[in-house]
Amino acid sequence: MDNLTTWHAVFDELTAVLKTRRHADPHTSYSAALLQNAEDALLKKIIEEAGETALAAKSGQKQQLCEELADLWFHCLIVMTRYNIQLSDVADVLARRRGVGGFSERAARPDN
Repeated sequence: MDNLTTWHAVFDELTAVLKTRRHADPHTSYSAALLQNAEDALLKKIIEEAGETALAAKSGQKQQLCEELADLWFHCLIVMTRYNIQLSDVADVLARRRGVGGFSERAARPDN
């Protein structure tokens, strides 16, 4: 399998598993607990994982950074599952931004 196929397969499989965790026992499934418990717990986890990712990037250790990125992305997928956001929804946003400079894209956002 090429990298894109592998990437897609891993994310599709994980997304499917997380959808099943919506109704799983939160006492036996970490994902179910994050999906079903108070929103703040999940959002705090995102902040924690983002901070750990930043520290790993600063360390310059590739394997540690990969581990932290995996943790962050996993928790982002849980957020996406909780709020019924598909990977394609995020891909659509990225595709719309393709070819647009970062400063230009940011300036064009409605909140600016």
